[in-house]
Order: sequence, then structure tokens, then C-alpha cells
Amino acid sequence: MASHGTIQRPSTVATPTTPTGCPEDSTGKTLDDFRRPEFRLVCPLSIPSSPEAASLRIIQNLAHFALYYTHFVWIVLFITLIPQRKVSLILLVIMTYVASLYLLLLRACPANFHLLHKIIDKRIVLGLIVMATMIELIATKAGLHLVITLAATVPLVLTHAVLWVRNDFCVEKWGGGNGGGGGGEESVPLVDESTEIV
Repeated sequence: MASHGTIQRPSTVATPTTPTGCPEDSTGKTLDDFRRPEFRLVCPLSIPSSPEAASLRIIQNLAHFALYYTHFVWIVLFITLIPQRKVSLILLVIMTYVASLYLLLLRACPANFHLLHKIIDKRIVLGLIVMATMIELIATKAGLHLVITLAATVPLVLTHAVLWVRNDFCVEKWGGGNGGGGGGEESVPLVDESTEIV
């Protein structure tokens, strides 16, 4: 009943198969053509090859991930202060707000405003804010929480900074334009004395 009024013909197209037995799709390619042998899993963690490479990696990663490391330590300190030290928690939030306002003020002022950008260095002001926050935490009897937080988070931050390999920079060798950091080698940037600024 489903086919009343229509004439059904047998299919003249056979399903082609390859000699290996893998079926082909409509483009004529087999499943083996779509497999990518160059795919490999890349792990961004590795042990540095020398102490110099480890110190270079720490410096680069502390500069690159400074905001994330700071947030990590701040969140752990915030969580440790919640159950017992409400006043210290409020002071921590206030000092965070002050630091945020200072950084927003730096962005809002034009670059030629010398007082904020040249005379008063951002690192000095942020260091003073961190010191004032530490003094406030010690004065409100939350110094033990601060020490425990720093003792727990600083080793984790340093371990991450030592083991994390950043591949977003290219190191040129002294004699040519080949990129550095082949197989399992450590990339160490070279300084060209002829282009160094005195």
C-alpha cells in the first residue's frame, strides 16, 4: 500500500569498497585518509635542564602570571579569614579596593601625566599597599592566618613557575634565523651585545 502508483526499480549503484575493506565516503576518501598521525599530546610542564634555566623560567612566569598568582594567594587568604576574622576580612577587601582604584587611576590618566607614570612607580605603590595590608592583618591578630596562607601558597606558586613551559616566545640562535627549543632542549634567550641599549 505504501507504494501504490509508483514504480520501484532496483538500485544500480553498488557500495564501493576499497581493497583494505574500509568503506569510502562520497568524496572517494577512506577513513585512513582522515586519521592524523601528526597529532600528539603536548604537556606544558617539564623539569628545567639547569638551575639557570629554572631561574629564568621563574622570572618569566612570575612576570607573565603575576595577576593569577596574586588572585590565588588572595582567594586562599580570603577563605582562611572567613570563619574567625571578620574585621581582618573587611580590611583585606578595603585594601584590595584601594589597590584596584589606584590601578584604574593609572589607566584613566594620560601617559604624559608624569606624576603617576614616571615619578611614582606602580611597583612601589603596590608594594606599599601590600605592606600596609600585612600590617593591618597582624594588628587585627590575623598574622597566623597570613603566615599559614603564605606558607601554603608560595611553594605552589614557585612550583608552577618552575615547571610551566611557555612556548609563546621564539628564541633565535646566534648564527642564524632558526627557532630555538627543539626536541627536549631548554630555551634560553640570547642577548646580542651589538644591539644592547646602554
